[in-house]
Amino acid sequence: MAKRKRLTPLGPAIAGSDVGGEIGAETGVAAPETKSMFGGPARRAAPIADVAAGAAASAALEELSERWESARREGKLVLEVPLEQIEMNHLVRDRVAEDPEEAEALRESLRARGQQTPIEVVALPGRAAYGLLSGWRRCRALAALHEETGEARFGTVLALLRRPEDGHAAYLAMIEENEIRANLSHYERARIVVKSAERGVFASEKDALATLFGAVPRARRSKIGSFIGIVKSLDRVLRFPEALSERAGLELAQQLRERPRLAQEIAQALRAAPAADAAAERAVLTACMSAAPAPLDEARTPYTEPKTEPKSAPETLARWPGLTLRRRGSRLELDGPAADTELGADLAAWLAARLEG
Repeated sequence: MAKRKRLTPLGPAIAGSDVGGEIGAETGVAAPETKSMFGGPARRAAPIADVAAGAAASAALEELSERWESARREGKLVLEVPLEQIEMNHLVRDRVAEDPEEAEALRESLRARGQQTPIEVVALPGRAAYGLLSGWRRCRALAALHEETGEARFGTVLALLRRPEDGHAAYLAMIEENEIRANLSHYERARIVVKSAERGVFASEKDALATLFGAVPRARRSKIGSFIGIVKSLDRVLRFPEALSERAGLELAQQLRERPRLAQEIAQALRAAPAADAAAERAVLTACMSAAPAPLDEARTPYTEPKTEPKSAPETLARWPGLTLRRRGSRLELDGPAADTELGADLAAWLAARLEG
C-alpha cells in the first residue's frame, strides 16, 4: 500500500525567499505578495491628529519656558555670572578685614573642588550687572585664582538671583550669610549697624540693631550696641578693630562714655606710633585706658551724649520693584537695590530741568 504524503502550506519566510519562488513556479501556485503578508499598505494619520500633536508640543514647551523663567526669578536656578558683572560694593560690607589664613584655605578649596555654594546677587535695573548680597569672600578668592592662573573656570561665579523687597532685606541677607559661614566680631556687627543707619536704610541705629540682629539673644545684642560707641568714635582711627575681644571692647566702650577726651588721646597716640599689627594696636589702647585722664578745663561733669533732634517717623510715598520712596520731615529718601548711580544721575537731570525751567 502506497504511503501518503502530508503537505503543509509555505510559511512567510519561505514564501518570500528564492526557494518559495522556485516551488511556486513548479507547482503553479504564486507566492503571496509582501503587502498582503502585513495586512495591506500603512495608513497615514489624519491631519487633525498632526495639528493636535503640534499644539500639545507647543503648550508643553511654553509651560516649560514659564517654569524655567519663574525658577530663575525666584532664586531656584543657579546662574553662571562673569566676575566682572558683580558689583562687590553694592552694600556696605559687614566684613572689615579678611583673615589671610582663611582666605588661603578658601582659595585652595576652590582650586581643588570648585565652587560648591552659590553666592547671592540682585539684578541691577538697566544694566547687565548684579549687586552682591552675600558671598564676598568667595568672589575675592575666585578673582585671585583667575588672576593667578588665567583659567576660565575661575572667571565666573555661581549665583542665585534674589529679589529683596527693600534695603532692609538686602542687608539681612548679608548678615545671615556671614553669621552662618564666618563669625563676625562685635565691632563688625556694630559697624554695619552704624553704616546702614547712616545710609538711611534704617531710621536709626536702634532700629538697625533691632532688625539686623533681632534673632540673637538680648544679652548679645546689648553687647553689639555697646560697640557702636567705639565705631562712631574710632572707626577712622583703628587699623585692626576686628581683633578687639569682647571683654576689651566692652571696657573700651565704657571708658569712652566716661572719658570724653579718650578717643582724641587714642588717635594722637596711634598717629605718633602707628601700629604694625593688632597686638601693637591693642598695647596702645591699653596704655591710653590705663593712663590718668587729662584734666578738664572746666569742672568735671558726667559725660552725656550730645542731644540730637529726634527723627520723625518716615512716611512711605511710593513703592516699586527694588525701590521705595519715603518722606521724613522735609527730606525725601529713595531706598532699595535700584537706587544706583544711574538712577541718581537721571534724577539729578530731572530735578535740574524742573527747578531751572
